[in-house]
Amino acid sequence: MHELSIACSLVKAAVEEATRHGVARVVRVDVVLGALSGVEMDALLFCFPAVAKGTVCEGAGLEVEIEPGKGHCGVCGSTCEVLDFMSSCPQCGTWPIGIEGGREMRLRALEV
Repeated sequence: MHELSIACSLVKAAVEEATRHGVARVVRVDVVLGALSGVEMDALLFCFPAVAKGTVCEGAGLEVEIEPGKGHCGVCGSTCEVLDFMSSCPQCGTWPIGIEGGREMRLRALEV
């Protein structure tokens, strides 16, 4: 379950940022997660409170926005939303389409 290590990384980044700004308590952790990142949302939401326990993030909510996958066709040049790694170009049918986004995860904001 790599969601546990992801939750650890999120809490670590949030604690470091809170410490840097002298914040005693984080109320909400706001994350953007790519639709193609392979993260199981239920597992991440399950792990986060356990990892946050004993830190300034204890009791904080985890808010996750899913960012769609993005692709670019090398044949016709179109750009489109990609639902999975097996997607073909919706314009010309070329497969595979180049994945250009949707695999990332970033800590967007902390509510303190």
